[in-house]
Amino acid sequence: MAVTSLFATRLYRAELPAERGGEGLIGDLADDCAMMAAEDAAGRAWSKANRYPGYTSYSSPGPLWTRTSGFGALKTRLDRHAKAFAEDLGLDLAGGKLRLDNLWVNVLKPGGGHSSHIHPHSVISGTVYVTIPEGTSGLKLEDPRLAMMMAAPMRRPEAPADQQPFVFVTPTAGTLLMWESWLRHEVPANPAKTERVSVSFNYGWR
Repeated sequence: MAVTSLFATRLYRAELPAERGGEGLIGDLADDCAMMAAEDAAGRAWSKANRYPGYTSYSSPGPLWTRTSGFGALKTRLDRHAKAFAEDLGLDLAGGKLRLDNLWVNVLKPGGGHSSHIHPHSVISGTVYVTIPEGTSGLKLEDPRLAMMMAAPMRRPEAPADQQPFVFVTPTAGTLLMWESWLRHEVPANPAKTERVSVSFNYGWR
């Protein structure tokens, strides 16, 4: 007999502090995120109106990478990693490029989370984790076949990760995660006693 794995769902991971200049970048991003949370009145208003459990700059106008040198340096690194991930995925860009469409700050208060969602109109999405308190939540990824499993039984707890309906990824400060934007994911409630800070992004194709 033979068993072959088909239609893989890939997750890209890199540790930015291990890269040249990466450790200093994470410190700069922590300062830049704190600045945005303090000064971005539009983002705070949107977060309050939409009951976001903390602060996000998602609705704030203008490209974030033009506001500070830290966000600008992050874009340079993300462009390189997105290109590598696209190559790994075997994407035929047909002469086009993946371009950073948006970049936004997330500050989750204790108890805050982000329900299951996808990122429409994008090709690659991801997050850079800036401040990760001990014991905080990571990222929960959902098997894209889950809604089509009909009467299938649950998987055994000891089954490999690529056979589980959900996979939990635990980042550390400076972890970069990228996935294809159709992959449903969520951020479980933050059980830590301090804020969890990250920067998320989307890449489009044109």
